[in-house]
Formats: sequence, C-alpha cells, structure tokens
Amino acid sequence: MSDALNCGQGGGAHSYTSLRIASVFIILVGSGTGALFPVLAKRSSRLRVPDGVFNFAKYFGSGVIIATAFIHLLSPALSELGSPCLSPAWSDYPYALALAMLSLFSIFIVELVAFRWGTAKLSALGVVHDAHGHGLGAHAAHGPENVNPIQLSTNDSLSEKSDPEVAISKKVQDDNPLAQIIGVFILEFGVLLHSLFIGLTLAVDPDFKILFVVIVFHQMFEGLGLGSRLAQLSLSARYRYVPVVAALFYAITTPIGIAAGLGVRETYNPGSTTASIVSGVMDSLSAGILLYTGLVELLAHEFLFSKEMSRASNGKVAYAVICMLFGTGIMALLGRWA
Repeated sequence: MSDALNCGQGGGAHSYTSLRIASVFIILVGSGTGALFPVLAKRSSRLRVPDGVFNFAKYFGSGVIIATAFIHLLSPALSELGSPCLSPAWSDYPYALALAMLSLFSIFIVELVAFRWGTAKLSALGVVHDAHGHGLGAHAAHGPENVNPIQLSTNDSLSEKSDPEVAISKKVQDDNPLAQIIGVFILEFGVLLHSLFIGLTLAVDPDFKILFVVIVFHQMFEGLGLGSRLAQLSLSARYRYVPVVAALFYAITTPIGIAAGLGVRETYNPGSTTASIVSGVMDSLSAGILLYTGLVELLAHEFLFSKEMSRASNGKVAYAVICMLFGTGIMALLGRWA
C-alpha cells in the first residue's frame, strides 16, 4: 500500500527547476506588495490614498481571511488527516474539526481573560467603555473600529480636546501596546503557518505551473487582507515598527517555504504519513484561529457592534458587505486550484 500511495519520504518533483527558484523572488515581491502597501500608504502623505481604497481593502481583507480559513485551511486539513496513508484510527473521529474547535475556543478564552483584566484596569483609571468591548480592553488589539485610518490623527486630536475621557483612553492604549501586539500575533500566526506549507508544497508539487500562478494571486490577496488590518493599528511612536515587521514576516514566509522545499525535495513528500499529520494538525489549528478572528473580531465588531455602521446609510453598509463578499469569492475561487 505504501508504494502504491507514495506514502514514503521521497517523491518531490524535479521539473521546472529554474522557474521554481525564480518563484521564490516573484512570490516575495507579490506577498510583500500586498502586505506592505496598506501599511506604508497609511503612513505616507505623498501617496494620498483615498479613503475609499482603505475601506475597500479593509472589508475585502475580511472576506479573504474568512475564505482562507474555510477553503484553504479547514478543507485541506480534512483531506490530510483523512489520508489513506494514515492509520485507520485517524478515520474514527473528525480530528481536523476538533482541533479547529479547540483552537477557536483557546483564542476565545485568552481574549476573554485579557478583556476582563483590561476592563478592571480601565475601571480603576476611571475610563468607561461600552458593553461590546469597543473601549480599550482586549479588543483594542484589532485596531480602532470607528475611525477612518487616514483621519486617525486629526480625529484623535479633536477628540482629546473635546473629551478628557478619550484623552485618558488614548494614553492608556499608547502606554500599553501589548494587547495590540498580541492581537497582531494571533491574526498572523495562522496565516504564517499556512504560507509556510504553501511554499513547501509549491517547491515539490508536479503540477507546478497552475499552482504557481494561483499562489501568486493567493499570497497577494491574503497579504492585502493582513496589511489592511496592520495599517489600522494605533501604536505609539516607540512601536510603529511592529506593523512593518509583521508585514515583512508575512512576505518572506512562503519564499522560505519554497527554498526549504527545494532543499529537501529529494526526501520530502507532501503526501507522506508524517507530512500529512503535521500539515493537517497545523492547518486545523490555523483554521480555528482565522475563523475566530474573521467571524468575531472582524465581521461582528465591524458590522453588528460598530457604532459607525449602525449610523451609516444602507448604501454604505451594502457596499461594505459587497466588498467583503467579493474578497470571500475571489479566495474561494482560488481554492479550485490551490
């Protein structure tokens, strides 16, 4: 059975070697462009990117992240942990779904504890926040929810002058950036694991050409989704490097995976027993992280609990939903090939 199914350690493809090497740099540029552009554009006065571009990227990115969780992580995890190369015991229980659920609830518990701790700290300082966590509790980690990224500094200055409580809140947030950095790590962790395994697969997969084209777009769109979230972080000058570093980590992860795959393609087989278990477990855990982030932190907080959206016109809400569905649809379509 092992020979017929190629469950051993060998089996990496040796075709298109030059193009596989070139893909390291091509995907580096594509991933870096998608992740870094929103971050750098928000900080640059020369680019003068319209508000609508940032809004589109934000809602489009939410859809990309959710589709990545379902189509590009959870579905492959079910296949990998259901591989005929694995022991029959792996088929006795839906381990991929269970691991995704475990990951989702783990993130929820961590955020719940952080939120309650943050609430107590803010209450001690006399800062009031609303019931859905739109103050400076744990959810500040995902960026200011009711402020346009380009108008952030102007609005903050006006708010501080007119409302002392806002000034206190902003100071607490700037003095305690740990919550925001943890939020970045949670969002990026699942994306980076996914990107690493994509690179390994691309380096050894026999159907290289189609997979390569799809992954270039996949990484660019996913980078745009991540970058639009990083661009919204409100960090003090001391920690302004964090979004840039996070974007760079994303940009280099898939190229590192490709380079590693090229180095071990004599022995690495993505369909082997060990590779299926490792990849399946990591994809499952990553899916849970992105499902929680996408559905709770992005959709619920930006559409259901957002004061900006509750006051917005039907046209603006419809536009945001369409952008989100467009991002979901594009990434779901790419799942047809990768």
